[in-house]
Amino acid sequence: MRHHSLLLLLLAIFACAASAQQQTDREIEARLQTMLSPGKGYNNLDAFEGAFLRDLVVKLGAKRVLEVGTSTGYSGIWMAMGLRGTGGKLITIEYNQGRYDSARENFRAVGLSEIIDARLGDALEEVPKVPGPLDLVFLDARQTDNLKYFEIVLPKVRRGGIIVAHNVKSHPQLMAGFLARIQSDPGVKTEIVAPGWQGFSVSVVK
Repeated sequence: MRHHSLLLLLLAIFACAASAQQQTDREIEARLQTMLSPGKGYNNLDAFEGAFLRDLVVKLGAKRVLEVGTSTGYSGIWMAMGLRGTGGKLITIEYNQGRYDSARENFRAVGLSEIIDARLGDALEEVPKVPGPLDLVFLDARQTDNLKYFEIVLPKVRRGGIIVAHNVKSHPQLMAGFLARIQSDPGVKTEIVAPGWQGFSVSVVK
């Protein structure tokens, strides 16, 4: 009987925690929606793409995630929502002071600052400083530099880890060399997916 009461208590605690989590997620998603308002988007992802990244973090059980190109923090917030459940951390790099400051404020506003290491600097200089192994890398900076980023991060990503790049459907002409590389490199298996109109490449490290 006592065991039964304890079980009911634990179930009630888990139900309350789940309810609180859902409320928190709704509050975060409301903030995300305001970030997509005209004049504030900075060519961010859309909500379907953000949810795709969050779910990818969860499915991978990712603990160490690197984002190249923070912008105002939209994609970082989505990934950090997934990292809450895995106990992981996000390192995100942005070179523009204004976008960096906006991102940090957005991270603070949604209560995710503790799991996000936001860094200001040139990604081509900062990414080599990030040690591996990494579970997931998201490339969303200057598309013409994607091949350079890929070559830097590939040795840092664990087997079974994933390198994702944004805008592969909307701006393929700006990353032709990168797209050719990920589709021919024997070290990765790549698929192109489109949860939103801009498109992702998803390269699993063998």
